[in-house]
Amino acid sequence: MKAPARCNDILAGYAAAATPELIARYEAVDCRTLYAAVLDLLPEMPVRVADIGAGTGRDAAWFARQGHQVLAVEPVRELREAGMALHRASDVAWLDDALPALERTQRRGPFGLVTLCGVWQHIDDAARGVATTALGRMVADGGLLVLSLRHGPGAPGRPVFPISPRYTVEAAVRSGFAPLREVEVGSLQPGNRAAEVRWTWLALRKAA
Repeated sequence: MKAPARCNDILAGYAAAATPELIARYEAVDCRTLYAAVLDLLPEMPVRVADIGAGTGRDAAWFARQGHQVLAVEPVRELREAGMALHRASDVAWLDDALPALERTQRRGPFGLVTLCGVWQHIDDAARGVATTALGRMVADGGLLVLSLRHGPGAPGRPVFPISPRYTVEAAVRSGFAPLREVEVGSLQPGNRAAEVRWTWLALRKAA
């Protein structure tokens, strides 16, 4: 499934930026620190996980080490291939699929946990509406949806759209989710902190 035309430039930006330096910087982030705002809500028993916009597979591999069955969904070939090489020992399946429709991912569902870490800012409100409907279809009843929403400037070649946490939650509620948590935190990366980038973490439960 190809991304919409308006997303193509962003995906191309990630492909161009997929240098060894960027990949190393992604991989250096500690997942427990990254997910600290929602860590206690993550499932302890093994579930099926879909990591949307998996990048280099850092988070997907972390979930797999906890015993989860993980699908890493990444539309950028350069990042996907880097992740497959870096985490070849991990029990992670990879899929080339893209927001907003996530048609291939929907066919692999349902999932007990779906994560979108640092990707929601790259699609506009119209695409978010389509994506929220798709997420409502792929998260299992009683399953958990976790999103991190970026506020602040994007990196060169990877533009971002403004995000309203309130509207994001309202759209998710219309797709069958109940909000569990909303926490705003600073960025872990020094460059982003200098640019005053902040993140809102959302956790929502799909109605059983």
